Amino acid sequence: MTITLNLTPEIELYLTQRAEQKGISVEDYTLEFLIEHISNKEKQTSLVDLLDSWLNEDDAQEQESTGEFLINALDEDRLSKRQLFPPEMKGVSW
Repeated sequence: MTITLNLTPEIELYLTQRAEQKGISVEDYTLEFLIEHISNKEKQTSLVDLLDSWLNEDDAQEQESTGEFLINALDEDRLSKRQLFPPEMKGVSW
């Protein structure tokens, strides 16, 4: 497929400079740039969908027990006896 684009002088200069740095034509560089951008966008979308699915899981009990486990593990694995998550501060600072 052939696409004709009207580029601003700034974008044209950017593409030309980057293509020269890579030693390829402006057309080849532009195609690489588009492919990379689309690929990154698809990866971002996949990751966002995965995170959304985790947030939308209705297993509140599992999430609560996992949170408590992490808090206890962080408080137990310390060189000092000072807790990072003291029980009296629950709901206040954490």
